[in-house]
Formats: sequence, C-alpha cells, structure tokens
Amino acid sequence: MPDNRTAIDAPIPLQAEPGHLIRRAHQLAVGTFAKTHGKQITPVQYAILRALQDTPGMDQVTLADRVALDTSTTADIAARLDTKGWIVRELLPRRQRALRLTPEGEAVLAEMLPLVEPMYAQLLDALEPAEREEFLRLLRKFVHLNTPASDDQSDTPDEA
Repeated sequence: MPDNRTAIDAPIPLQAEPGHLIRRAHQLAVGTFAKTHGKQITPVQYAILRALQDTPGMDQVTLADRVALDTSTTADIAARLDTKGWIVRELLPRRQRALRLTPEGEAVLAEMLPLVEPMYAQLLDALEPAEREEFLRLLRKFVHLNTPASDDQSDTPDEA
C-alpha cells in the first residue's frame, strides 16, 4: 500500500507521544516507589492496603472499582496479601469476600506512610510549586475524563 503521508502528516517524535510519556512517567513513579519502600510491596498492593485502611471490610468487587483494577486481578492480589498475612478475606454470602487489614498489614502501612509524602515530593521536586499543583490537577482531570462513568469512584478533577 503506498504511503500517502505528506510532510504535514509526519508522525510526532516518540519522545513527544502522550502514550510514551505516560509510560515513562509510570516507570519513574514505580522506580521511586521501589527505591523508597523496597520490593516486598508493589504500588498496586499499597493501593489495595490503603483502600482497605480507608474502608475496612470492603468486598473485593468494590475494592476492584476503588483501585481501578479488574476483579480477577484484585482477587489474585488479595490472595497474595492474605498469604503474606497483611489482610484477611472473610467469605460473605453470594461468594463475595470482605477484606480487612491484619495487625501485620496495619504495621506495614504504619511503616510506609511517613515515607509516602516525601517520596512524592522527591518525584515532583523538579517542578515549581505552581507547576506541581497544575500537573496534579491535569493528571486528575485526565484520569477522570478517560475513566468510564461506571469505573469512576473518586478520581474527580478539580475545577478545570
């Protein structure tokens, strides 16, 4: 098939593509998380523990929505956290499970939480304070506008 593109239609450089930049930002965030907290916990596991800290006894389906994962991935991660002794899964009617942090899970979070704010400050340190606020505002808006209404829990944007 002939290439009918003109110079005007030339693709943008890879380093300027939104998908590539989002992937790189994700790599930077995950790398900073691992440097700060080690490799015994992943950012997704942390998100699950935080969600359960905020809402103890949440069922797995609600948890999956809250942390923006599919239910089977959430169930797999919950099983791993249960094996680590960080959560307990209580069987509910209709084959659902209520999830709660164990004292060990609470201790893991208690150790992590004082490091979270400085970790994110370090990650965003290259930006001026006003740029940080704008970056986070736009990131929240981007996530909100690209999340189907049924999945949208709390990622609401600030005023646009």
